[in-house]
Amino acid sequence: MTASTTEPEEYAAGPAERRREQRGWYFYDFACSVYSTSVLTVFLGPYLTSVARAAADAEGFVHPLGIPVRAGSLFAYAVSASIVVAVLAMPLVGAVADRTGRKKPLLAAAAYLGAAATAGMFFLAGERYLLGAFLLIVANASLSVSMVLYNAYLPQIAEPDERDAVSSRGWAFGYTSGALVLVLNLVLYQGHDSFGLTEGEAVRICLASAGVWWGAFTIVPLRRLRDRRLGVEGRDGASGGGVGSGWRQLRATLKDMRRHPLTLSFLLAYLIYNDGVQTVISQASLFGSEELGLDQTTLITAVLLVQVLAVAGALGMGRLARTYGAKRTILASLAVWTLILVAGYFLPADAPVFFFCLAAAIGLVLGGSQALSRSLFSHLVPRGKEAEYFSAYEMSDRGLSWLGPLVFGLAYQLTGSYRDAIISLVIFFVVGFALLARVPVRRAVEAAGNPVPDRV
Repeated sequence: MTASTTEPEEYAAGPAERRREQRGWYFYDFACSVYSTSVLTVFLGPYLTSVARAAADAEGFVHPLGIPVRAGSLFAYAVSASIVVAVLAMPLVGAVADRTGRKKPLLAAAAYLGAAATAGMFFLAGERYLLGAFLLIVANASLSVSMVLYNAYLPQIAEPDERDAVSSRGWAFGYTSGALVLVLNLVLYQGHDSFGLTEGEAVRICLASAGVWWGAFTIVPLRRLRDRRLGVEGRDGASGGGVGSGWRQLRATLKDMRRHPLTLSFLLAYLIYNDGVQTVISQASLFGSEELGLDQTTLITAVLLVQVLAVAGALGMGRLARTYGAKRTILASLAVWTLILVAGYFLPADAPVFFFCLAAAIGLVLGGSQALSRSLFSHLVPRGKEAEYFSAYEMSDRGLSWLGPLVFGLAYQLTGSYRDAIISLVIFFVVGFALLARVPVRRAVEAAGNPVPDRV
């Protein structure tokens, strides 16, 4: 489907209708971010590692499919495997969504599959590390697929000059829900004895409740967002339907993307630096618990601090982007990320105050760097190809972010040191900075056929 096959009025809703859809759109961040925060960032890494260690042999290895894996590396490898699964699914889903114009049913299917897998983590007990790895793979891949469809709505519900602010508000909604649920998690975890629960039972309830939250609040965007009508060619193409037409459309999309080399240049830069961001997010609690000797309460408090400051950081960096442009603001955040990792390498053990300072720095740059990357990319997408191009973006965001967890896991497997693992991630931010600095974003927006905002 080309830009000419989609009628312009599909994108030109009135201000009141746009605001209604935008408010509904924010709520998917509100729904799914609890998984990213409570499950992926806080509880699942240390808990799945403890389950794997309970099943490990005398040398500390488990043997999934007969492959020897150090128990401390299982979580990182499972995250990496989930991303490989997502790579296979996301381009097809994006192509089918643009081909048929029906994003909402696909969004619902991905969201509720992920929510169900997360709720199933309640049954992760004893030595069931294979069950935990399987549920992680399903939930993480489902989240990635759903984000393709969710992000593809952004250029349809926001005018070009609105997108930095709308994208930043979406991230702020997500971090708000993450902070709210983490407070509840902290109360349950610290008071598990008074609730008649063991520590493991409290963790499993926290994991499962994230799935329930994800499923419940997904109802809001499904009610507010609307599918757009397709042009004549799009409807004719959709009549072929099915997987075959989706793959044919995907091949056409990949060929089309070669006509936009500047968009591809941005994607390459984003692929590299966001791989580092996603790995820091997913492995931070493991680093804190295993290398720094911090207890679960300290880790929850630190991540809660990240959530609170990330709201302010996302909104504040959105304002900076209006003054300095999204590209310069992102580049500044990458420099801060590099300093954070260097500081993390030298962080003393059993020193929660220093860990809290590091968490505060992460919070201030986390939301803004992600929100501005999403809004900047929305300007580089040719009209009518939002879901397909955002599938490529999501492959950079989550789908191709397998290298960071793999490097982290291998570094630990080879050295036995999480400090060496964390410092190995610096290369992603340095290379990503260098590649992004070379992208002429104004020319990239013009080449995609989109209006150029005053600041970009």
